[in-house]
Amino acid sequence: MTHRISLRARVLPAVAAAGMLVSVVAGAAPAAAATAPQVSCTSGKAGLAAKLQRDITAALATRAGTVAVGLRDRTTNTTCTLRATVSYDSASVVKVTVLATLLWDAKKTNRYLTARESSLATAMITKSDNAATTSLWNQLGVTKVKGFLAAAGMTRTVPGSGGYWGLTRINVTDEQRLLSLITARNTVLSDNSRAYIHKLMGQVVTSQRWGTPAGAPSSVSKHVKNGWLQRATRGWRVHSIGTFQGGGHDYTVSVLTDGNSTMSYGVNTIQAVAKVIHRDLVPTAPAASRYTPTTTPKEAYVAVPQG
Repeated sequence: MTHRISLRARVLPAVAAAGMLVSVVAGAAPAAAATAPQVSCTSGKAGLAAKLQRDITAALATRAGTVAVGLRDRTTNTTCTLRATVSYDSASVVKVTVLATLLWDAKKTNRYLTARESSLATAMITKSDNAATTSLWNQLGVTKVKGFLAAAGMTRTVPGSGGYWGLTRINVTDEQRLLSLITARNTVLSDNSRAYIHKLMGQVVTSQRWGTPAGAPSSVSKHVKNGWLQRATRGWRVHSIGTFQGGGHDYTVSVLTDGNSTMSYGVNTIQAVAKVIHRDLVPTAPAASRYTPTTTPKEAYVAVPQG
């Protein structure tokens, strides 16, 4: 049974995814937000969609900026979306797409990554190294990136032009699609490729393990990639995508934000959403066991054009 809830420039240098229908309306919302997109959830588990919708909505009730959310839990056939197709500058989360493209391209010629490529990939994901990313981006070229996006069904993602990979335009639907390819067998990425991406996302340095892992129980494995970017308009873009397995669940979470006054403000918004998602999916985990990210989150500086 499926339960459904439908509720509601000059650029500064950057720093640094058939059944009974149930409808529930969230509690009173500010008049200014009356026409704003609302969280929509479905679930095969009775009551879970309503709870997630209510709690995600509450977590965002006092937050400024524009937030997009994607959740999918295979175990309970649960999904939640908010602004699923709204586009954002990618910042460093595009680095997972770069790695997936590299592996997809290597698969076509049935070859392993070279020692150089492996070293660059490791630095790109685990440390968010920009120079490594630029090397791989230039090696692949935009044509191959577009080829991977087409093969992956990430039809609304637009690679950044002029070598500015951090200005790739992304959205929650495509990020969730990418995470789905990483976490389940498919014809786009080999099993070895998926395992390699997952391994590196699980080895991200502590200072960059903020965002979607916040509040995840110790019984759940955490794999993450984050990014942030400051521009002269719409403030800070701050994003986090993650995959989580354990506690009887297998789920992916993408939270994209912009219009943040500071980087920390965006991080806090993402973590407020992540905490309620983890709590609702794995409610029996004791509070003491839940993951608390560093209070001084860091990311790499992403290059953007001047003027």
